[in-house]
Amino acid sequence: MSDAIKSPRSRRASLAVLSSGLLMTIIDGNIVTVAMPAIQSDLGFSAPGLAWVVNAYLIAYGGLLLLVGRLGDLVGRKRMFVSGLAVFTAASALCGVATDQGLLIAARAVQGVGGAMTSAVVLGMLVALFPEPREQAKAIAVFSAVGAAGGALGTFLGGALTETLSWHWIFLINLPIGAVALVAAVRVLGDDRGTGLSGGADYPGAALITGALMLTVYTIVSSAGHGTPTTLALAALSLALYTAFAVRQARTARPLLRLRVFRSRTLTGANAVQILMIAGMFGFQYIGALYFQRVLGYGELKTGFAFLPAPISIGVLMLGLSARLIGRFGPYRSLLAGLVLITGGLALLGRLPADGSYVVDVLPSMMLLGAGFAAAMPAVTGLAMSGAREEDAGLASGLFNTTQVVGGSLGLAVLTTLAASRTESLLADGDQVVAATADGYRLAFWVATGIAAAGLALAATLLRPERGTTAAETATAGQEQTEPQHREPTST
Repeated sequence: MSDAIKSPRSRRASLAVLSSGLLMTIIDGNIVTVAMPAIQSDLGFSAPGLAWVVNAYLIAYGGLLLLVGRLGDLVGRKRMFVSGLAVFTAASALCGVATDQGLLIAARAVQGVGGAMTSAVVLGMLVALFPEPREQAKAIAVFSAVGAAGGALGTFLGGALTETLSWHWIFLINLPIGAVALVAAVRVLGDDRGTGLSGGADYPGAALITGALMLTVYTIVSSAGHGTPTTLALAALSLALYTAFAVRQARTARPLLRLRVFRSRTLTGANAVQILMIAGMFGFQYIGALYFQRVLGYGELKTGFAFLPAPISIGVLMLGLSARLIGRFGPYRSLLAGLVLITGGLALLGRLPADGSYVVDVLPSMMLLGAGFAAAMPAVTGLAMSGAREEDAGLASGLFNTTQVVGGSLGLAVLTTLAASRTESLLADGDQVVAATADGYRLAFWVATGIAAAGLALAATLLRPERGTTAAETATAGQEQTEPQHREPTST
């Protein structure tokens, strides 16, 4: 770490650069959702084909996060971050000029590669910049607030650009952001050498884990289009690849993924909780957009405006209160409080009527979800990253981002499938389209409530601090759990 990065001003500048990289990928993930009908109409996608505009990105992104996170530890996290920005920006340009289905899907896959390279190492760089627990909590709160702002901005821009210009501009908007972030990253971020490829370049292991993760994401996102036997067969193949990877990592002299990181109950538990929390929240984002458009009859721009209160409240609360709550009560209690609010907000959405009012039926739930996410996300992030050593920070960052993708993909697949099945059943019984659609969404929200409640129970069980541990000590307790009786050489 360079001396410049040690100064508060340089660290704040670095936080701004890292946050801008996150902002671009978050905007892209949200901006596409609102523009999907326009893309389908312009390029002539079938309904199954249109899903690959999202799936191509998710498979590449989710499949590579763990690998590039570890490679960031080996070749240098700044190098990985800057390269990712360049790849993502170039792929955004290709998406923006695409005039046929094949080019758009291929460019979206390359975007996923760049997004993985950028996102996987960010948290590792962040915890290295801010090692002191209170400063780290503030930095994570700012980082998470930027992510929430990106969600709001993406949804809003998706509607505004699609209605006023064309869907091509939802990708072209990344070019100025990416160019500025790339120049700033080169100039501001401190150089880090990494441990070298000889410290963990397990290429067969890399092939196994990348294949396993890509197949997992593919199995989840395409489950609605496959029959149960095919889905089970793909899941079994994924499990076989994970098993082969684990066996190799236990036996090879230079593993890509040191399995010792999973000895940390804090790291493992936080990632498991995040899968469930993100699954429920992603269901709100996607199903909520469909409710606004298909039940309440909102257009793209009005849908974008309708979502604004949630991410705005998340950003304000994260910047103003999250770090203070974590500092006073500890990440464990903050996480539990947030999950309680998220569960309550999703439960309220489970009663949305077909003739619902935005102010009466939607807005209260949205504010509960915003407050809950503002409390829970920085807390679970801090817990997950506290369970890794410095030399494994890139790997832990990649793992954390991977579980986000798995949780979002799983929630999307399960909730949309259940909603569609419920709606089709009611339509077959003669119900009106809007009423049947609303009933399907209510079922999805009730299932999302159960998923969030399961995350709450898991957090209460797995992440409870040791008796007598103070709030400040909880934030760093996870790292102590990973320390062995003797120190291993960092070159291995």
